[in-house]
Amino acid sequence: MQVQIHSSWEKAMRLEFNSPYFQDLISFVKDEYLSIRCFPPGPDIFNAFDSCPFDRVKVILLGQDPYHGPGQAHGLCFSVPKGVLHPPSLQNIFKEIEGDLSLPIPQSGNLETWAKQGVFLLNATLTVRANHAGSHQKKGWEQFTDAVIKKLSKGSQGLVFMLWGGFAKQKIKLIDTDKHLVLTSGHPSPLSANRGYWFGNKHFSQCNTYLKSLGKTPIKWG
Repeated sequence: MQVQIHSSWEKAMRLEFNSPYFQDLISFVKDEYLSIRCFPPGPDIFNAFDSCPFDRVKVILLGQDPYHGPGQAHGLCFSVPKGVLHPPSLQNIFKEIEGDLSLPIPQSGNLETWAKQGVFLLNATLTVRANHAGSHQKKGWEQFTDAVIKKLSKGSQGLVFMLWGGFAKQKIKLIDTDKHLVLTSGHPSPLSANRGYWFGNKHFSQCNTYLKSLGKTPIKWG
C-alpha cells in the first residue's frame, strides 16, 4: 500500500514511526485493507500530514474517525472530495463560519485550501472499515496521534487548537495552554449543534484574531 507523507513529518515523528506499536498498527491496517473495504483510500491515509507540513502548522482541528461511507473520506477530518454532498457536521461548520465571518457557504466540501494555509485536519484514528464507525479505534492510531499533538505543542509556539465535542476536549491534557490558544465547544454534529452547544462559538474569528496578534497571516475560511 502506497502512502504519501511530507518529509517534515517523517523527521518529526521518526521515533513513533520506528516504534514496535506503530509497526504492529501498520501490519493491522495492511491486513484490513487487503481483506475488507476500508477508508480513506490507501494513498490518502496520511493526507493531513502531506497537505500541511509540520513547520507550517498554525491551527490544529481534531476529528475522531474518518467518514465510513463510500467516497467521503480522503484523509482530512470533516472534509470530503469536491462534488460530494456535505455531511451534516460539515454543513454546520460552514453555517457557523457564515454567521461568524459573513462568508457564503462554499459549494465544495473539500478543505484542502485550509490545509495549504496551515490548518492541520487531524483525525484521532486515520482509518476505518466501510460502514463500521470506530472499527479501527484502539489499534494504535490514538497513541500515534496523541504523540503528534504533544509534538506540535512542545515544538511550536502560538498554535490554535480547536477541540470540538467531548472526545476532542480530552486532548487538552496533551497541550501546553500557556503557549497556545485552545478553543473548545460542543461538536458540530446535529445532535450537539441543535442543542445549542455549537452555533455562536465564533472560533473562526477568535482564531484569526489570535494569529494576527502574533503577526501571523490569518486563515481564509471562505
